[in-house]
Amino acid sequence: MLQVVWFKRDLRLEDHAALCAAAIRDRILPLVIVEPDYWRQPDVSARQWNFWRGCVADLGKAIAAKGGQLCVRVGDAVEILAAIRAVHGPFVLRAHEETGNAWTFERDKAVRRWCKAEGIAFEESRQFGVWRGRRVNRDRWAQGWDRMMAMPAQPAPPLLMWERCESDRLPDAAALGLADDGLQVAPISGRAEALATLHSFLHERGEHYTREMSSPVSGESACSRLSWHLAYGSLSIREAYQAAQARYRELPLSEKAWRQSLRSFIARLHWHCHFIQKLESEPEAEYRPMARLYEGLRPRSADTVKLEAWSEGRTGYPFIDAAMRYLNANGWINFRMRAMLMSFASYDLWLPWQESGRALARKFIDYEPGIHWPQCQMQAGETGINTIRIYSPVKQGYDQDPQGNFIRRWVPELASVPDAYLHEPWKLDAEARAQLCPDYPERIVDHAAAAKAAKDAIYALRRKPEARAEAKAVVQKHGSRKRTTDRKRAGAKAGQLKLAF
Repeated sequence: MLQVVWFKRDLRLEDHAALCAAAIRDRILPLVIVEPDYWRQPDVSARQWNFWRGCVADLGKAIAAKGGQLCVRVGDAVEILAAIRAVHGPFVLRAHEETGNAWTFERDKAVRRWCKAEGIAFEESRQFGVWRGRRVNRDRWAQGWDRMMAMPAQPAPPLLMWERCESDRLPDAAALGLADDGLQVAPISGRAEALATLHSFLHERGEHYTREMSSPVSGESACSRLSWHLAYGSLSIREAYQAAQARYRELPLSEKAWRQSLRSFIARLHWHCHFIQKLESEPEAEYRPMARLYEGLRPRSADTVKLEAWSEGRTGYPFIDAAMRYLNANGWINFRMRAMLMSFASYDLWLPWQESGRALARKFIDYEPGIHWPQCQMQAGETGINTIRIYSPVKQGYDQDPQGNFIRRWVPELASVPDAYLHEPWKLDAEARAQLCPDYPERIVDHAAAAKAAKDAIYALRRKPEARAEAKAVVQKHGSRKRTTDRKRAGAKAGQLKLAF
């Protein structure tokens, strides 16, 4: 029977369980569905579309090289599957399990209902170390992840029998109603770029990953830069894990920096799946705190003036604004800056994490809902179990950009400000400020006062008896369990938005 392989965020032929299962059975119709309704959601953007579109085009070339043709259809998934059945007859639908946002979750449920009603088998394969559904035993989760990562990565099937299908043209961003969002540096999509990036990290750039990944300056090169390739599946987690393990084994014991960095990177691949499992086990975590006691802690609607100033990099805090402008221009920033930006929105500005989270999601080319939403509410202090981390924007600036080069590049209004005042321009007297940085805004809030108010509000809830009981339940459902020594060492600061690799 015809095998329809539905590619979503797994845009490769290698280590593709659904494709391999289809290849041993019958003819394959490789399918990509462009869903306009998805691209109207508030957490997606043109920069994400353009990267995904490039991955789809690259997949089409890979299929063509093997004698097939990628079927691209634009529209509603159920309607497209019904149309394929009308032309091609009964089929088996195969895909990888996906942990996406609420919209894709509901779409998958609609597809499953249609398949059941029409007698179509819908077979989903596990793509990486995330287990489907709410009932997941966290006590054995890490061991299951280890076993799956140790299984051989499957090469692309050598012999494939293709079914051809009428195909639509891939639309551009404008056709989907996606406005230009200010991206200045568009990354290269596709399998070859993913493999080249992995190789350069493991053999050239990654030696000081552990030491240099926190700064937005050194992290630009020292981080693996694989996050968008993993998010759209041009590279699998297992391929990255096994390549890192192989590289680690070949290194002599004297290469201490390299070995430490690779241990840290491997641990982050584990944490990648650990966080996605949270959203898979509790889809409501996209919009409700894991600890329900915190519902209503912040205003239901964001202060639009503060939200826009933060989103555009106009808060009056130089390092915050530089980091946000860098993200706006590049579609990526390193983990510590993500944590700092979310912390500032959540504590200094007291914005609901759902709204600031959507704003950040649109900026991230590597937006992975399963990582993003648990991390957003973690940084906002609403999981009930994680340490409250309120980043000082001034201290972070001095720690990560002591010479002020990053600030001066991304906040040119401050280029003439002396080093002594660059991180705290509000300390300039009025005359000097008017002369040196007349176009830079005043501080939107006082950090010390805002941080104190935020701590007081959160700890008032945490002291309640019901908060302790709820925290215990959250740990039971979502908490990490015993890990290897290496994971403990590398994962000690797992409460940060660190999964940008």
